[in-house]
Amino acid sequence: MTDPVLRLNAVSKEFDLGRGRRLTAVDKVSFDMGPNEICVLLGPSGCGKSTVLRMIAGLEDPTGGQILLNGHEVHGPGQDRGMVFQAYTSFDWQTVRRNVEFGMKINGVPARERREKAEHFIRLVGLSKFIDAYPTQLSGGMRQRVAIARTLANGPELLLMDEPFGALDAETRWHMQELMIDVAEEANTGMVIVTHDIEEAIFLADRIIFLSAHPGRVKEEIVPAFKQGKRYDDKEQFVQLPGYADLERKIMRLMREEGAKE
Repeated sequence: MTDPVLRLNAVSKEFDLGRGRRLTAVDKVSFDMGPNEICVLLGPSGCGKSTVLRMIAGLEDPTGGQILLNGHEVHGPGQDRGMVFQAYTSFDWQTVRRNVEFGMKINGVPARERREKAEHFIRLVGLSKFIDAYPTQLSGGMRQRVAIARTLANGPELLLMDEPFGALDAETRWHMQELMIDVAEEANTGMVIVTHDIEEAIFLADRIIFLSAHPGRVKEEIVPAFKQGKRYDDKEQFVQLPGYADLERKIMRLMREEGAKE
């Protein structure tokens, strides 16, 4: 790997439950992520995936260890990271265009530049025909595309996504996964994605960080060798590749091992 964009050094998170009790949610998690990689955090429910993502975003402070982005320690949120949640976060009273321009407007980007960037990222996520529509007129998958375009328009170094397709039906989810491969290639942006879906993780990931059951520790780091460093934007073709089924079985075995500990 070249110099990592993101590095987690023995990152831990404890929560104070009161009356002298503390809960360790994440315990000494360490991994590196290279430039423009798609890194997927995977593991059983309650393993701390979302907590790790929130610490990378600066929404939670680690109680131990360090998170470094381009060699600088993360302290709080920053424009170098953009977050997309499972819940739809568009402003219903603003058009798609205005939603995508919103962050840029807050940051003082001139109107012409805002408009050009908004149109570019709206086109990237396939919503050009709906640029003047309102979120309430869009499907769930389309509303999530608006959130992705708005986040990308702010030029983050990392796009952070917490179960972004969990609320979508199976067909829409499939299309959104394929879209994210295209977005990663064209936007040239690294991504850290939390999911519980094994098939989704393998399809999207350049690197999978598999976390153990509570407390979350790195049980295994997987770079899917059968991809040979390539990304595929046709999921139907992808799941037929030699090596896919073997990796799926391996991860299912890891899930069963960790599930048995609960």
